[in-house]
Amino acid sequence: MFSDTEGASLVRLARQAVEDYLDRSVIIEPEASDVRKFGVFVTLNQVTRAKEYLRGCIGFPLPEKRLHQSVVHAAVAAATQDPRFPPVSRKELDSITFEVSVLTIPEELRTSQHQYRDQIRIGQDGLILRWKYGSGLLLPQVPVELRWDVDEYLANICYKAGAPPDVWLDPSSKLFRFQAMVFKEMEPRGPVTRLDLHQYR
Repeated sequence: MFSDTEGASLVRLARQAVEDYLDRSVIIEPEASDVRKFGVFVTLNQVTRAKEYLRGCIGFPLPEKRLHQSVVHAAVAAATQDPRFPPVSRKELDSITFEVSVLTIPEELRTSQHQYRDQIRIGQDGLILRWKYGSGLLLPQVPVELRWDVDEYLANICYKAGAPPDVWLDPSSKLFRFQAMVFKEMEPRGPVTRLDLHQYR
């Protein structure tokens, strides 16, 4: 759906959006004229000598805005509005990698809850859980990076939604899956690659 060149341009747009916002307190208007709408998440990772640490991640699960507009707004929000972290400072950007995930439309799993395990594919599916008190989302790269199996994935999507680990079994809960194309800087301001999550399956 997206070429590597297109994916790299989205990542560069995300970085530019954050740099311009931190420098001038403006949200840029993307020049691209692509009218397609997609769900988008932007992830920021702090790079150290030993490993990467999450520094911010915010996005839009549903295709409600034009692609490039979503990337800009998600990037700025990931850098400044993620409640888990303080806002990113300008000097931090030299040690942060940018990652853009372009989402497919979420699909509700409509079979029996006890059959969910057979329908969730690690390395391919992201999850959204909606229950009576809230919702949570995990991108498909998360269980890959953390080496979760399907049962751990289901428990952690419940935790992300602020729920007990077995609330996915509640008939009133709804579970959705989606896929994502993920493009990431290999180092801060470095080359961008398409992540192949399937290699970890």
